[in-house]
Amino acid sequence: MQRNEFHPSEVPSKPGVYVFRDRFGKVIYVGKAANLRRRLSSYFQPSRMARADAKLRSLINSIDEWNFETVRTENEALILESRLIKDFAPHYNILMRDDKRYLLLKLDRREKFPTLKLARIRKNDGAEYFGPFPQGGALKMTLEFLQAHFGLRACRTSEPDEETRKRCLKRIVHDCCAPCTGAISEADYRQRVEDAVAVLNGDIAPLCNELQQRMTEAALAEKYEKAAKLRDIRTNLESVFGKRSRLFERPELPGAAPGPAAVRALGRALGLATPPDRIIGFDISNILGKLAVASLVAFRGGKPDRANYRRFRIRTVHQSDDFAMMHEVLCRHFGRLLEEKKPLPDLVMVDGGKGQLSAALDALIEIGCPPLPVIGLAKRNEEIFVPGRAEPVRLDRHDPALRMLQALRDEAHRFAITYHRELRNKRIEQSRLDEIPGIGPNRKRELLRAFGSLAALKKATPDEIAEKVPGLGESLAEKILAALG
Repeated sequence: MQRNEFHPSEVPSKPGVYVFRDRFGKVIYVGKAANLRRRLSSYFQPSRMARADAKLRSLINSIDEWNFETVRTENEALILESRLIKDFAPHYNILMRDDKRYLLLKLDRREKFPTLKLARIRKNDGAEYFGPFPQGGALKMTLEFLQAHFGLRACRTSEPDEETRKRCLKRIVHDCCAPCTGAISEADYRQRVEDAVAVLNGDIAPLCNELQQRMTEAALAEKYEKAAKLRDIRTNLESVFGKRSRLFERPELPGAAPGPAAVRALGRALGLATPPDRIIGFDISNILGKLAVASLVAFRGGKPDRANYRRFRIRTVHQSDDFAMMHEVLCRHFGRLLEEKKPLPDLVMVDGGKGQLSAALDALIEIGCPPLPVIGLAKRNEEIFVPGRAEPVRLDRHDPALRMLQALRDEAHRFAITYHRELRNKRIEQSRLDEIPGIGPNRKRELLRAFGSLAALKKATPDEIAEKVPGLGESLAEKILAALG
């Protein structure tokens, strides 16, 4: 949405982000709002100028064009605002110190046993600050993990008294190396701090590899809940501290990359005869082949087309082989489109590099699909792999075409992992039946077939359970309800 004049009726009362530009088209301020209409109205009221300070008056007088983008929640608005501030470093955001609302990490090396702490405001107090980080929840969970992994203290004081040391739960569960007790030297402790700081500065590969190994071992031991927790920790690390951190959802840049403009830019970048109005993207989610799923998300005109989202359970691949899974999903989806004589998309994107792209092309050739543009978007360097080209297409990180592909990729990832977690949680819940004596695989299937879910089963009476599952009996039905709580 772009305007040089403000009309409140044209601005929705929804969460979102707004962008102000000067007469040269340069971004000078980015803000977020829980209510866009109310927030933007406040800038364009004549009475506001009379009571505004010098910085705010200067900002308002410099606005030549304004744009906005709605999002679903205030948290999404905060994430998008942070992304745009980092990308454009608007003059008035820096001048007005808008980053103070985001969480920072603070390290004071003058303490005997320094540690990482959360902070809201960057002070001139001699301490080091890292951030700001808009992903507050992910940052807090990641900080807790880093403190435990490196054994850093989490207490309020660096030199606790004897009574505090006795009651320290972190020491008891070995989440702290207890430097205050002399269990480790000050030099060794400071080395642990430096190792943690390296992670904060983006050196996350060794730790991510270790987490991957632990996740693999947990999955092989069928400890899926533990494996999923380790995967979430790794995802948070990449999101918060990775050099190329990506958001779980990446809305478009307001005013700079409207849907149609991004579509046209992508068509030019890929050398397509016509702009790809209908684009679909695929992603795979699994833990070593277990509970493997795939997602399909659709964009039309550069915007999400949620009515055409699809999700798939992987049927034929039972090991960790993402390429084979991608091959299966494309065969199934496009085979159905061809059978039902439905229109094909203008562009297909798979999440991955050359391997995933080859798997997708092999699938389309196998089912006799007419030629259509297919690309792969690799996460590491945001490279676009195109069939027939030796080198990937590399676009500027501000390019609207790349931003749209990133939004498509991230939405496919979100949709896939949401489905995977849903199945995982359902499996964990249903596994409670396995712990009840007298309930084997057959009776478990009969119970779930009769009631559909554990939630429905828990609401039933012993008589209803015995009636719907012949041979089970009221006594065992009562034990089932007691075990399920």
